[in-house]
Amino acid sequence: MLSHISIRNYTIVSELDMDFHTGMTVVTGETGAGKSIMLDALGLCLGDRADPKTVRNGCERAEISAMFDITELPAVQRWLKAHDLDSEDCILRRVVTAEGRSRAYINGSPSTLADCAELGELLIDIHSQHAHQSLLRREVQRGLLDEFGGLATLARKVEDLASNWLRSQRELTLLTEARDEHSARAQLLAYQVEELDALQMGDAELEELEAEQRQLENAEQILSSCHDSLDLCESQEEGLRRSLQLMNATLHPGKRGDDIRELLDSAAIQVSEARAEIQHHLDSIELDPQRLDDVQRRLEAIYDVARKHRVNPESVPTLHAKLREELDSLSGGDIKLEELAAQVETLRKDYDTNAATLSSGRAKAARKLEKQCGARLAELAMAQCKFQASLARRDSTDPHPHGAEEVEFLVSTNPGSAPGPLGRIASGGELSRISLAVQVVTASARTIPSMVFDEVDVGVGGAVAEVVGTLLRDLGKKAQVLCVTHLPQVASQGHQHLQVSKSSSKDSVTTQLRALTEEERIAELARMLGGRKVTDQSLAHAKEMLENAAS
Repeated sequence: MLSHISIRNYTIVSELDMDFHTGMTVVTGETGAGKSIMLDALGLCLGDRADPKTVRNGCERAEISAMFDITELPAVQRWLKAHDLDSEDCILRRVVTAEGRSRAYINGSPSTLADCAELGELLIDIHSQHAHQSLLRREVQRGLLDEFGGLATLARKVEDLASNWLRSQRELTLLTEARDEHSARAQLLAYQVEELDALQMGDAELEELEAEQRQLENAEQILSSCHDSLDLCESQEEGLRRSLQLMNATLHPGKRGDDIRELLDSAAIQVSEARAEIQHHLDSIELDPQRLDDVQRRLEAIYDVARKHRVNPESVPTLHAKLREELDSLSGGDIKLEELAAQVETLRKDYDTNAATLSSGRAKAARKLEKQCGARLAELAMAQCKFQASLARRDSTDPHPHGAEEVEFLVSTNPGSAPGPLGRIASGGELSRISLAVQVVTASARTIPSMVFDEVDVGVGGAVAEVVGTLLRDLGKKAQVLCVTHLPQVASQGHQHLQVSKSSSKDSVTTQLRALTEEERIAELARMLGGRKVTDQSLAHAKEMLENAAS
């Protein structure tokens, strides 16, 4: 509920702080005192468009803060937590500068006006000719009817089933439309994979084949070079042996001679080892034209496949694995299609069953709501007004998140006229009273913790005004009600009474708002009853009205 509002430098309000309580709070004051200023300021916190002209003359900015007690509001708590703004209380703040800039905050964090409006719809409902008249919205009408009929849980289930069906149906449609294309792709892939299976190319095969090809193609030249190298090594080996014999015969013993002999021995050993390696290489090389032809044919097969798929020859094994993986995934498409079709059918059956139950419940709730609202409207001097909760079947039989019918509240304010939408048929005063009737009837299932009725009693008086006050007081037992009124019959029913007054000086005009004591309430009601001249009779009447309201 709204627990506190703070207004600074807004229109003719210099500074205003006010605490609010549960029950019914009435706001009264002289005509032109600014009774609706507080509601307009509250609207800014709820996301209304800002006008720099509302900044008090001579001030740099206007600032409005509204604090709400959310202890018993789980929906608000969930919203704040989802937006990382959770706190024990909920504070909406709006700053408007004289230059036209505007900033909004939720629990101290900068926020968009859309977020403020979305959160505001969970906190407070303003019943007037202003933008916060939620009863004009079809989704609110549908929600009220479902809550009134105890169908909210079933309605959410129907919404979930419809959403799941729509999502699965879209997926099924896409898969079905793509099936032919997938089939053609699968046939192509099967041919390509079969061709690559037949090729059976190994990961390192290309490099090995190309090396073997080079060796086979150059076998004769390699053999000739190896024989020449072998002859050279043999001659060098023989020459080194003769050199060692001469050295041993001519060199005298000593360190220098030993070093020379050691070098010659080492050279002879290396030449001998080189000759052995050359011989080993010669033994491994053979002229094999048939093997060369086989290698060349194998390489040509690999090159042909690579060209066909426009990849490098060494990438053929990777391509093979990729195409096989894609083929395997497409092979499971028919199975997935069958499973999805079965899922869609199951969801449709569940939806049809639950939607039919919801439709039946809505029909019963609609008749009951019409009867009770009709009775309330008669009490509000609107006996000629016919209220109807219309349930129109949808053109499409496909599952819809909101059920099989469209819910809309219709009214006929004149005998013989066709019922029409609330916003098009009812005038501002009529709409306020219709809203009051609906809110009172559905109060037991309400979800909005605070409701504001701005001049809901326009156009009524006498006994009807007393009925309006009684209904608002009854509603205040289940929700916080704020009511701006000019009728003493309504004002006397309030649990809390606030008075708006305006004072002026040479340079400025200021509006003030204060809570009245019991004696001050009697004086204010007497003023509302008798005008400027307050008599003993009007004071006595005012006191009696308060006593009757409290009894």
